[in-house]
Amino acid sequence: MKRTLLLALCALCLTIRVSAQQDTLKYRISLTDKKATTYSLQRPQEFLSAKALERRRRQQIAVDSTDLPVCRAYIDAIRKQGVHIVTTGKWDNIVTVSCNDSTLITRIASLPFVRSTERVWKSPGASKPSMSMKRDSLINRSDTVPGEYYGTASQQIRLSRADKLHEAGFRGQGMTIAVIDAGFHNVDRITAMQNIRVLGTRDFVNPHADIYAESSHGLGVLSCIGMNRPYAMVGTAPEASFWLLRTEDEYSENLVEQDYWASAIEFADSVGVDVVNASLGYYTFDDPSKNYNFCNLDGRFALISRQASRVADKGMILVCSAGNAGMGSWKKITPPGDADHVITVGATDRTGTLTPFSSIGNSADGRIKPDVVAVGGFASVMRPNGNQGEANGTSFASPIMCGMVACLWQALPELTAKELIEHVRQAGDRAACPDNIYGYGIPDMWKAYQMRR
Repeated sequence: MKRTLLLALCALCLTIRVSAQQDTLKYRISLTDKKATTYSLQRPQEFLSAKALERRRRQQIAVDSTDLPVCRAYIDAIRKQGVHIVTTGKWDNIVTVSCNDSTLITRIASLPFVRSTERVWKSPGASKPSMSMKRDSLINRSDTVPGEYYGTASQQIRLSRADKLHEAGFRGQGMTIAVIDAGFHNVDRITAMQNIRVLGTRDFVNPHADIYAESSHGLGVLSCIGMNRPYAMVGTAPEASFWLLRTEDEYSENLVEQDYWASAIEFADSVGVDVVNASLGYYTFDDPSKNYNFCNLDGRFALISRQASRVADKGMILVCSAGNAGMGSWKKITPPGDADHVITVGATDRTGTLTPFSSIGNSADGRIKPDVVAVGGFASVMRPNGNQGEANGTSFASPIMCGMVACLWQALPELTAKELIEHVRQAGDRAACPDNIYGYGIPDMWKAYQMRR
């Protein structure tokens, strides 16, 4: 098993960032084919773990050409032009490179297997930081709520009756969740989080950084799902296991973060993850020429949306935040929330009323978005000092829903990813008449379970 997993990681990642830190430019190189591959669809164990293959077998999903790693011969030919390989993405068949000389990209563009090139990052300058060098101080005295098992998280669980799933024994056991985020500040040091089952971490932005020193955003997100401290805070899937993956670079906003995300979602697939939470969204960038408009929200324009739309085809479920643009001029969902076959989550307060900041739909091609809603107004989260606090954002509605989805799938393992997504929608309190504000509404997770019995 360990050898198979190692082969899968080596084949997938190729995230060699030699000397990339001093480079000032990054480009996405889109390739035409995989004709030079040394891998075979008849030997999938060379690039997918046993758990990933079992997940596909259970849902009758065939391994196809998108699963084959990017051709090493093409990667080597690109590297020989004088650039550094940053990462690769096999589903979209891309190689991301860094350099200081844009004329190298002109040479790469002329290679016979290259379809197109696009600049996805430009250095913000030496004055801008590239990683966090310090940690917040800890208090580690989490509050308790006598007589309330879920502690401060009670209402965000009970609004969708996920507590009934827990009472029936479905608390996420055996389910693996990947949290793709910006950092997990102090998760390794917070006493109340030490019983969360973390299988591993990976930083796709900067492998030299400390994922536990970077942003506290992922800490709050993880706490909504994985906390398991009765009478203080219990999350929506307290018995699940987790991979913590960093793709968001909080020091700048560029397209390359979607390349990191592409690598992370493929990594999650390769190691056998079941459910993924992504509380990230993109529509404006440091380079305004890259900004999106409403017409781009079709689930295909943005790389992150194309990748997200493939997740269910690999047998996983992606739960993502709708965005927090409801009070601004944009107002709409943000990629990857426009993707197809995902659960895009808007935010309500604890009473079930939509928060004013929650982004709305529909997608540009007319699909209902958001799909559902959950508590994202004054959501209970852990803070980097080790105490609970409250936070606003669809970033927290998404993981609250993600954990409930994992528990429901544990309860209904016979369903495929796409079937479970539709099941969650149909359990919403607005399923009879969905709209572009609440989507299918607040899902009743106990009702969803009962509907299949």
